[in-house]
Amino acid sequence: MAAAAPADAKLARRLVLDELFDLSLYRALRDVAPGDLRRVLDELIPVETRHHAFWQSFFGLELGRLDLGRRLKLALILAVCRLFGAPAIHLILESIEVHGVRKYLAIWHRYGAGPLGGAVREVLRDEFEHEDRVVTGDAERRINPERIRGIFLGLNDGLVEILGAVSGFFAAFGASVTVLVAGLTVAVAGALSMAAGAYAGASSASEVRATEEGRRRFLGERPAEDAGESPLTAAVVVGASYFAGALVPVLPVLAGARTALPSVLTAGTVIVVVSALLAFLSGMDVRRRVVMNVLITALAVLATYAIGLAAKALLGVSVV
Repeated sequence: MAAAAPADAKLARRLVLDELFDLSLYRALRDVAPGDLRRVLDELIPVETRHHAFWQSFFGLELGRLDLGRRLKLALILAVCRLFGAPAIHLILESIEVHGVRKYLAIWHRYGAGPLGGAVREVLRDEFEHEDRVVTGDAERRINPERIRGIFLGLNDGLVEILGAVSGFFAAFGASVTVLVAGLTVAVAGALSMAAGAYAGASSASEVRATEEGRRRFLGERPAEDAGESPLTAAVVVGASYFAGALVPVLPVLAGARTALPSVLTAGTVIVVVSALLAFLSGMDVRRRVVMNVLITALAVLATYAIGLAAKALLGVSVV
């Protein structure tokens, strides 16, 4: 097939390399996947092989080797899947599908109205229908993706909030013991608050589902299969993940840090990792999510540190 004209070189390279990455990942995962997930991968590998070849022909671009960034990403995902097994593999497959939807819609927007629109439509329909059926239909869900995302959101909230608190306490008080006590107090209070909010939210959702199921039964319809997460489970998961994230900026103080810098460096590194994982699992642009979260965290640290300095200067707050 002739190459698209005019071809968007950046988009073409990204799409071909993404297809090659998915194909390489599926082949590698097949070696570590259990029997039922191996069957899923056996269905996905021929699809990705066909699509990789199609996009290379479509753009007239031959790429048979991943770039350094994608090779590192592949190694990291494989390590995680080897460590956590089937649940991690299934979550990875679902996350790749979410990313694929956005990517393929961008391709349709760029080329769907052109002379090759028919060919694009067919391959995109194959991508949507086949991968959706295999990954989220025939394959049994082994984990709750919303729970996983809730864990990462709790971690992220705990990291950012307590890092800001620790920074402000150091600016105001200066004494490590005081910062440690204040930071732990805020961490516990925040975890309890998050847990209470998660419990209330899950309880409300449960009541809504119960009402809807009653309506369906009355009308003779089949009740929804998704029972949702219990309020207690939601509270424990969110509260515990928040507290775990909150401990990250507190631990350097516990180890003897006398300034906020060790907490900023430690928590900042973890925030980058958590942001990247959250973006990947949610189907967001990873780079954009990381940059946005780092900027938000930096603003929070600067604001709380300035408030701490102001409190020390204007109100005479200090601990000797």
